[in-house]
Amino acid sequence: MATTFWVGEIFDPNAADGSQVISTYDSSWEVHYGGCDGIVSSRRCATEKRLAPTFFPRHMKPRQNPFYLDLPFDDVNDAAAFKRRCAVVPWASDPGYAGHCTDPNFSYMKNRWVRMTGATGRVCYGQIEDAGPGQYNDAAYVFGANNARPVNARYGGAGMDVSPALNGCLGMTQLDGDTDRLSWKFVDAGNVPRGPWKVLVTTRGVLNQ
Repeated sequence: MATTFWVGEIFDPNAADGSQVISTYDSSWEVHYGGCDGIVSSRRCATEKRLAPTFFPRHMKPRQNPFYLDLPFDDVNDAAAFKRRCAVVPWASDPGYAGHCTDPNFSYMKNRWVRMTGATGRVCYGQIEDAGPGQYNDAAYVFGANNARPVNARYGGAGMDVSPALNGCLGMTQLDGDTDRLSWKFVDAGNVPRGPWKVLVTTRGVLNQ
């Protein structure tokens, strides 16, 4: 199950994880992204339907990749996930990643590419820019080899959130619902094909202050 989230969204101002003004990897996510990834209505950042062929936002110009997502493993701010990240992240010893196990200013997850296939067979790609939903140390689901189901029981038991651009690209049935299903897998940057997801690639690392 996948739900939709967007930069600038505030769905629960009383919850520690109820705002997308910040992300777990960027304390000024909305500012660095370029603003509300949607349309501002009554001083509220709302989502909008995205259209082919680019699926880019129609009311703002993003500074980072609008094809973003999260997965429930926060390798920076969740203490337990941080402690074991080099033991569970498959690429932790790869060039560009090795040697950062104890560095709190480095993420093994941020900007990593994911390949997603929607219910209709559409294939799209996105970069990880946050963690969730609902859980932040679910290594069995994120990295496990036995097709474990997400620990998260909130939001329809979703195992990821996807951006409005991915929502449109994948042909999801709801702009902001919890009934759409998809399959996914990690993919190396060199294996990501051309597409609207490569028009603007996010390269900045952890930006927490």
